Amino acid sequence: MTEFEENLAREQKKLDELLSRKNRVSGEFYNGIYDRYENPVLTREMVPLFWKYDMDPATNPHFMERLGINAVMNSGAIYLNGKFCLVARIEGADRKSFFGVAESDSGVDGFRFRDYPIQLEDTCPEETNVYDMRLTQHEDGWIYGVFCSESKDRSNPDLSAAVAAAGIVRTRDLEHWERLDNLTTLHSPQQRNVLLFPEFVQGKYAFYTRPMDDFIETGSGGGIGFGLSDSIEHAVIDEERMTSLRKYHTITEVKNGAGAIPIKTDRGWIHIAHGVRNTAAGLRYVIYCFATALDDPARVIAEPSGLLIGPRGAERTGDVSNVVFTNGAIVHDGTVYIYYASSDTRMHVAVTTLEKLTDYVFNTPADPGRSVLCVRQRCDLIRRNLEYMGGKKG
Repeated sequence: MTEFEENLAREQKKLDELLSRKNRVSGEFYNGIYDRYENPVLTREMVPLFWKYDMDPATNPHFMERLGINAVMNSGAIYLNGKFCLVARIEGADRKSFFGVAESDSGVDGFRFRDYPIQLEDTCPEETNVYDMRLTQHEDGWIYGVFCSESKDRSNPDLSAAVAAAGIVRTRDLEHWERLDNLTTLHSPQQRNVLLFPEFVQGKYAFYTRPMDDFIETGSGGGIGFGLSDSIEHAVIDEERMTSLRKYHTITEVKNGAGAIPIKTDRGWIHIAHGVRNTAAGLRYVIYCFATALDDPARVIAEPSGLLIGPRGAERTGDVSNVVFTNGAIVHDGTVYIYYASSDTRMHVAVTTLEKLTDYVFNTPADPGRSVLCVRQRCDLIRRNLEYMGGKKG
């Protein structure tokens, strides 16, 4: 057996075992709200070998990587044609990101990438990088993908200075994609973490936005915005109304942004978003929930205190440590699959039911805002519990 054949056989065996590995609910974690799973659902090791290696022994006798993969993360999600589909952000060793579709029958394991990544129409010559697509099954019949379109800030000599816009594509099969104009927000110079609402609002296309003054810093941006556009092919938002706000000494102090497409319930729209605070170790990203009104999807009607998902254990380490981030969830047969990335490196799933998620969002107390009030809130819970348990014993 040649060196090429030996290396190929070994790596293919490792990949096959990884893709066929069954995932189980973690026995180490419990909060009654959702289940964590033991293994990530997507990692860079799960990318097809022919995406990375020249498979011709004549031109690659040592079976070397030619185009490496650094990370697989931040996946949009949709249930389509009997499959759980993730449109993952795949970051090459060259730091450029692109999108690939991975499919599973179970939603918790067995995700396999289609043969080719998504090839977007090259309509933005200034665009350098794309990432973090959110998928919306819209009532107009199309599936839309809204993602970050990043370009160099030509007005700033700093090589790290960039401009972020919301790119828009649409498809019916996750195979053929039509590129539309980037979203224009007249009063916000930069946009990231934008998603398209799944229903018309006042006969218009509705977006959740994140107004920003700068590529990294939100500046005067107050939180998650909401705006309407007459057109989707040439989307323009004239006014952004704020929804879930940034607040001092909370998980959204530095910034927050929309995550998965809102989930419709009989009590309101449930949002699974991300919040960011600063620490001595750098920015910490967590996932939180809030709800908006059915008749006014910009009006917050419930916001349970604190985080829903935070980075734990091995999730805390990676390219950008101490981070969890979501931009995709699937509701199927009453079960909710929340897909989230850890530390900009790999993809995980947390699973709950629509009943449990609704209970959590609408019955968990809100953050009262001050330590003295938070401890009073906790003491009230303790007092009620002790009285209840005492009554049960009596």
